[in-house]
Amino acid sequence: MARDVTVLIMAAGQGTRMRSAQPKVLHPICGRPMLLWVVEAARQAGAGRVVCVTRPGEGVAERLDGRVEVAEQVEGEGTGAAVLAAREAIQGSDAVVVLSGDHPLISAKALRELLATHDGADAAATILTTEELDPAGYGRIVRAPDGTVERIVETKHPEDATPEELAIREITGGTYAFAPGDLLEALDAVPEERGERYLTAVVPVLRERGRRIVAHLTADTLSLFGINTRADLMEAERLARQRILREHALAGVTFSAPDTVTVDADVEIGEDTTIGSGVSLHGATRIGRGCHVGPNTTAIDAALGDNVTVSHAVMTDCKVGSDVTVGPFAYLRPGTDVGDGAKVGTYVEIKNSRIGAGAKVPHLSYVGDADVGEGANLGASSITANYDGRRKHRTKIGRGAKTGIHTSLVAPVSVGDDAYTGAGSVISEDVPDGALGIARPPQKNVEGYAERIKRESSE
Repeated sequence: MARDVTVLIMAAGQGTRMRSAQPKVLHPICGRPMLLWVVEAARQAGAGRVVCVTRPGEGVAERLDGRVEVAEQVEGEGTGAAVLAAREAIQGSDAVVVLSGDHPLISAKALRELLATHDGADAAATILTTEELDPAGYGRIVRAPDGTVERIVETKHPEDATPEELAIREITGGTYAFAPGDLLEALDAVPEERGERYLTAVVPVLRERGRRIVAHLTADTLSLFGINTRADLMEAERLARQRILREHALAGVTFSAPDTVTVDADVEIGEDTTIGSGVSLHGATRIGRGCHVGPNTTAIDAALGDNVTVSHAVMTDCKVGSDVTVGPFAYLRPGTDVGDGAKVGTYVEIKNSRIGAGAKVPHLSYVGDADVGEGANLGASSITANYDGRRKHRTKIGRGAKTGIHTSLVAPVSVGDDAYTGAGSVISEDVPDGALGIARPPQKNVEGYAERIKRESSE
């Protein structure tokens, strides 16, 4: 697609049966608002300019947050009025492609092919059509004897169409390419019908002016799949996930149980990584090469290096280096940064902490607001007591330090390099480098205790 092609996406005032306060085009599909799926397809096709037509007060423009150009439709109803709202964006382009914001599965390939047909036919308008869908509810394509498009029959009000027109199987889903000048002149001449100005009404106007209108017939039905209900949304989600997994598989990723896996649109996965059953990867998650993720792992905005092994874990807004093992049943919370070669074991929770390279937190531990040095080893049930009821405090555990099992570190506190703590200790004062910190009451043995209990129980 040439750089001087403008793509116009209709995102304003679309009717909806979604039963939601949220605008239809903002409902997510695989973690991305459906409107941004259309934007992404346009960009992949090589559009020089992408403009979304929105309505003030609907919240769509605000959600786009500057990621795409916006033209506000402040007057008029219907698709024709929406196009006119973007008049300034259209003028001066070699071609304009009009898309629907609720057709998230439109492909870049279909857009490139549509424009190629448009350019090859020297047409004023080219319409993306198919005969592979149930035509109910779609505009029907009426062909002229020479094969060009004579008109489009809108079926929003079926009573306005004849039985012969309703029997036509070739339909349009609302994707077009136009010569901008011809389009704007024709729209200015289109009258309103039932208070709306239809974009499809430019077809007879253009024909009357001797301009050529053609169709690009496609078998790519997904590109014409529109969303009107939550059931449609659910189906689009299923189809989009299939597309995403296929793309990753072709790029060198193995899915051992693909029907159980959820991967969002913006997730990245490296070659030779295996994704197991029950894995959910969301947001901006990045996974390196040669990893084994799963089973039953959830990652949200997580970054994993190469050769990472994860099992039965939840990871949110965290960073994991290369050659790390995580889990099973570990929870990495926001702000966690695990260094290369480290281990985060069974039933371990880490929050806002740095785990140094080669360090080990093997099992049953909570590490919050801490800095754990390289090569340190935390014994089972090591706990950082980071909250005093008012503020959070940090704990520092030095390089090569080793904590005994059931150690509680009451922050703020520091355990030095190569230092030790005794099992069962509550460490509330700093432990110097190389020292052993023990903080527990001395053991006391009560002789004859068992006999005394038996005697008292029998009385």
